[in-house]
Amino acid sequence: MKRVLGIAVLVAVFCVAAQAQVGVYAAFGASDFHQPNVNWQYGPMAGVYWNALGVPFVKAGLDLRGDWMGAGNAQDDSYFLGPRLQLHPHIVPLMPYAEALGGISRVIVGQGTARTTGTKFSYALVAGLDLTIFPRVDWRVVDYSWQHVENLGIDFKPQQISTGLVVRLP
Repeated sequence: MKRVLGIAVLVAVFCVAAQAQVGVYAAFGASDFHQPNVNWQYGPMAGVYWNALGVPFVKAGLDLRGDWMGAGNAQDDSYFLGPRLQLHPHIVPLMPYAEALGGISRVIVGQGTARTTGTKFSYALVAGLDLTIFPRVDWRVVDYSWQHVENLGIDFKPQQISTGLVVRLP
């Protein structure tokens, strides 16, 4: 009986692992730093996700991403890693997802004596929507993130909105 139960557990684990999906994405976004005299900042975002676990309609895994917003006297270069959860209804080609990420951010804001710089721990909450446009290609319709950088000396909580493409690897 123990042997049958052990084999059943192994089969279940390998079936779930066989459904693992890797996606590589690139996007372009705009970020509101919410700082005085700083306009919206623009830049690229790129990353890779791995949906390691999957049951019908739901996938869970990890996301590793970097974004590089702004230039000159207003920059936020961030690198994040964290869990992701994606709904995958097979009836429609829309796949909403949510992520809770942690990482580091290099921030430069302001000029002269009002300049703030630092590389600090940061975290982000992300929500988005992917639309399948080809069998292995999705349009990342929207990717919204709210970020908080710790111990920077200023209240720095940028919000970012991006759009781009995702290629899901076989």
